[in-house]
Amino acid sequence: MLVALDLPDLERAELLARRLAPHVGGFKVGLELMASEGPEAISRISALGLPVFADAKLHDIPNTAAAAARSLAGRGARWVTAHASGSPAMLAAVVEALGEDTGLLAVTVLTSVADADLAALGVAGPLADQVRRLALVAEEAGAEGVVCAVDEVGVVKEVSEQLLAVTPGIRVDVSRSHDQRRVATPQEAVAAGADLLVVGRAITEAPDPVQAAMEVADLAKRTPSV
Repeated sequence: MLVALDLPDLERAELLARRLAPHVGGFKVGLELMASEGPEAISRISALGLPVFADAKLHDIPNTAAAAARSLAGRGARWVTAHASGSPAMLAAVVEALGEDTGLLAVTVLTSVADADLAALGVAGPLADQVRRLALVAEEAGAEGVVCAVDEVGVVKEVSEQLLAVTPGIRVDVSRSHDQRRVATPQEAVAAGADLLVVGRAITEAPDPVQAAMEVADLAKRTPSV
């Protein structure tokens, strides 16, 4: 389980990460923290000794995306994200720039997006078909994994069992979806075959984040009720 440190303040994020470190598998540093604190956020959080997922969601020409990815890898990121829709050439350039110690996680379709949103953008067919297409692009470019909703983990594994399926949108209470539409419980994510669960507000906004992290980890070990 990776905890999403979606906070604007590095001091607060680092303090929270230190408290959570004995109970989680790593951390996600996203756009909010990187925009407010810069790449130093990656360096400081990775210094705690757990893997850091730099959720930069790169989407640019290959040379620019590769240069940015290289910089984040140099700061200690274990994974860097880029939009799979950025093109096969862009993804391949990012993979090459990252080298052997940092993996690319290609973002398929954001969990805030639904079928109607894709249709408005001119993307034909069900959302799952778009995830399949983008997962194939990611796999061919050499990505280590993809970011997808729990609902599409099966589609990703059909493309390649070797691709890591990294799933945000994890909620203990799925009725509290916030701005995400395709959400799931920890039990559902594990049952679907997700490799890494990304959990944010369910932990970071809890009255006791450490207790919340332990509860999420316990839920992930349970079999969902039928």
